[in-house]
Amino acid sequence: MRAISLLKRLFTHPYFILILRLYIGGLFIYAGISKINNTGQFTVAIASYGIVSYSTAEVMAIVLPWIELISGVFLVAGIGAPFCAAIIGLLLALFSIAILINLLRGAPLHCGCFPGAPAGVSDLISSREFARDILWLIMTLHVFFFDKSFHLESRSSLLLKRIKGKTGQ
Repeated sequence: MRAISLLKRLFTHPYFILILRLYIGGLFIYAGISKINNTGQFTVAIASYGIVSYSTAEVMAIVLPWIELISGVFLVAGIGAPFCAAIIGLLLALFSIAILINLLRGAPLHCGCFPGAPAGVSDLISSREFARDILWLIMTLHVFFFDKSFHLESRSSLLLKRIKGKTGQ
């Protein structure tokens, strides 16, 4: 009973949630930048999943990395953190479904998660990549539901209130 209480306090502690938020945000910043710098490779990776047409894969390869990058930056900064966590969670759910579909098909293809990464970082999809994405999804959901501290937007609104109070507006 005491151990459960201790675990609950640990997993809902603001610093633990901040670490998760910084990790997931940083991960999506890295993933977004690596895809922006390797759009052609990412297009081929998306198309190889066999879920969307090549022309749709081209559009996705341009749009998705920017969504990842912007969501990651805002999540790290704590600006609209719940909204950014929801976007990242949705992306992770979609990525997990795409990996699962191709695992069930037995398709030997590269994840495409981190194009341009050193060898061994972006290997063939396996249950390990699926489990990794599910773990990241759980972390993101944890941030979504429990992140209440260390937000840049809350600090800036406090500063604006102080400024308004001093000017008498």
